Amino acid sequence: MAVYTEVADEELAAFIDTYDIGKLLSFKGIAEGVENSNFLVHTESGYYILTLYEKRVDPNDLPFFLNLLQHLARKGLSCPTPVQTTEGKLLGTLAGRPAAMVTFLDGMWVRRPKPEHCSALGEGMAQMHLAGADFGMTRKNALSVDGWRPLFAQCDGRADTVVPGLAAEIGRELDFLEANWPADLPSGIIHADLFPDNVFFLSDRLSGLIDFYFACSDAFAYDVAICLNAWCFETDLSFNVTKARALLNGYCRVRPLTEQEYDVLPLLARGAALRFLLTRLYDWLSVPEGALVTPKDPLEYLKKLRFHQSVGNAGAYGLDL
Repeated sequence: MAVYTEVADEELAAFIDTYDIGKLLSFKGIAEGVENSNFLVHTESGYYILTLYEKRVDPNDLPFFLNLLQHLARKGLSCPTPVQTTEGKLLGTLAGRPAAMVTFLDGMWVRRPKPEHCSALGEGMAQMHLAGADFGMTRKNALSVDGWRPLFAQCDGRADTVVPGLAAEIGRELDFLEANWPADLPSGIIHADLFPDNVFFLSDRLSGLIDFYFACSDAFAYDVAICLNAWCFETDLSFNVTKARALLNGYCRVRPLTEQEYDVLPLLARGAALRFLLTRLYDWLSVPEGALVTPKDPLEYLKKLRFHQSVGNAGAYGLDL
């Protein structure tokens, strides 16, 4: 359940009154999501999403996230748009937490993506990359290659309790990626977390991208690599090259990949798999006793990492080289 902070009715009504969106009619908590407390709010002018930012989000990053959403929406990208208060502010405080209201997007995320969903995702991701090209703010990707070893160190030598030999395998991969991670790739604002539950569809039409709270400045092709991991493996963890080809062709219709990006795509896919292996491993080893949250299995991304390690070139992802 993604409601960590409860909000009193009277307190929420007073918060809503700071916006020009009419009186509060109803609200309810939203179960999906793991980072923040989210509520669906119904006022006299329609539906909105209220987010209370919990402790894992750095309040200093919130102006970047909210201004980015506003910028992308002005560029025509379908994404939640921050609502300004009557005083022109994007961020307020509710129940002792930083809080913001954004517009509601119609659509649902797809549990079993088809190639046509992957194609639409590729196009939408490329459109987002282009729309953010002239955004004036930057944010370092704290979960890129230079952040992986410190994250692994926080697992406190317990990786082998998950599967024997895991620590040594991660150590070898860290050595390889740190020595070979590419520089000077085409870069800009990336989403960095475009998993299926952050992409809404109406039938097979992409209706919006949500949850930009990992957005940062990094290589565009790294965002593509994250999506290859998130969208193109089946439930048995076999790689679906048809979905990968659809995703990449959709992306390239909007923003063609450079030759350098083609060449390093397998390496970036390895890095993306390791990034999610490490964050899942950390969460797996850090769940307090009695917690109601079930962490995601880190071994899913170990298997994906091993697949990418076997890839010789981007042709394995369905690209015509």
